[in-house]
Amino acid sequence: MNTLVDGSMAVDAGLRWNNRFASLGPSFHTRLAPHPLPDPYWVGKSRAVAGQLGLSDAWMDSPVALEVFAGNLPLSGSAPLASVYSGHQFGQWAGQLGDGRAILLGEVATGDGAGLEVQLKGSGLTPYSRMGDGRAVLRSSIREFLCSEAMHALGIPTSRALCVVGSDAPVYREEIETAAVVTRVAPSFIRFGHFEHFSARGQLGELKTLADFVIDRFYPACRETAAFDGNPYAALLEAVSGRTAAMVAQWQAVGFCHGVMNTDNMSILGLTLDYGPFQFLDAYDPGHICNHSDPQGRYAYNRQPNVAYWNLFCLAQALLPLIGDQDLAKQALESYKTVFPEAFMTQMRAKLGLAEASDGDGALIDGILLLLAQNGVDYPIFWRRLSHAVASSDFEPVRDLFADRAAFDVWLLLYKEHIALDDKALAADLMLKTNPRFMLRNHLAEQAIRAAKLGDFSELNTLQTLLARPFDEHPGFEAHADFPPDWASTISISCSS
Repeated sequence: MNTLVDGSMAVDAGLRWNNRFASLGPSFHTRLAPHPLPDPYWVGKSRAVAGQLGLSDAWMDSPVALEVFAGNLPLSGSAPLASVYSGHQFGQWAGQLGDGRAILLGEVATGDGAGLEVQLKGSGLTPYSRMGDGRAVLRSSIREFLCSEAMHALGIPTSRALCVVGSDAPVYREEIETAAVVTRVAPSFIRFGHFEHFSARGQLGELKTLADFVIDRFYPACRETAAFDGNPYAALLEAVSGRTAAMVAQWQAVGFCHGVMNTDNMSILGLTLDYGPFQFLDAYDPGHICNHSDPQGRYAYNRQPNVAYWNLFCLAQALLPLIGDQDLAKQALESYKTVFPEAFMTQMRAKLGLAEASDGDGALIDGILLLLAQNGVDYPIFWRRLSHAVASSDFEPVRDLFADRAAFDVWLLLYKEHIALDDKALAADLMLKTNPRFMLRNHLAEQAIRAAKLGDFSELNTLQTLLARPFDEHPGFEAHADFPPDWASTISISCSS
């Protein structure tokens, strides 16, 4: 440990820090330390994320690590801060927001030179907390920890979670709950809202500083572009639009509902960010609203692609002072309209075992999605059963999922004609690597949370293991891949989740 100027002790974990965002200056953040969390205890850890950061298992298991990730001890070389941003929430301009319950410890230099930012979520009040208390609860922290790691295993761009630390300190939500801190990791936590903040305030110098930082750090090709008359800021908008489109296409294919797609929750890197009232679909319902705080259904599952485009339009407006030409900004946004449908079709073809595009793919995909909706078929189970059916040529378990079997049989005949017989093994292999057996369903997360509240983390550990390899069979854990119980439909998740 090292002694700081104020007399406190800083922990040397052997990390190398870059802290490039901190160097942008005081207009972008407020420097402050996390608020201590009393009597912390371990809830969960990701050894894989620790390894990315260069933290050993021995260090992660130490009492010192527990205090560090509770926010009770500073890490030597870190530069803790809360960043400021603004944004649109539920379609309305919300003005200044910011890290109201998160502290960015800094950026750790990684072996590949890319760097990863480390952030404590739930670490107490900041200047941007508004009416909040700056804390996270155990329930939401477990959900974020499990889901971010599950999304990574599914191949979907996401922030990741290093660990969760709990405490018996009370936190007041709809009821009294207990506090927790989740340590999350990403190349950057910069959001659309960061750009909206400076643009709305007319702070064009800061806006340009931020855009140049993002381009030079993450999108260097934008400096060399011949498109848009060589305008790097239009090229940035196009690149972000493409990444966002590809990410949302993956959400739709896997049945992921984000639940609160405000512009301040949209990553400039096209990462899934801020796991709150998320849900993976059980029965396929295109209009499903997973967020109890969204009674109008703005963020319903089938509206997510259009909302993402709306959010990108807000980003375009924020970048317009730098792009300088409204037509160029509109052209840059066109990439979303191209990338999303192509990416979605690619994802759905893989789910059907179609390695190559061919005529009729669109009709085949639209046909099965319509049938799934009309029959209320369980989305993950359908795709996994279909994968095994292609491998075994036994489609009865799939037919059993449909009340209207005659309609399914019509679709099945078209599907069988679509897959050449000599490609069956290849198709089945592709499907089993695309359609996961294990998903973080709401009821599974709820069971892990209920047990954790009693000090039992075994179910959390089981889910973490299954979700890390979601395409494997994991014999003995069939119940975790089965239909949800009836009570699952009564689970309510909201923005406080």
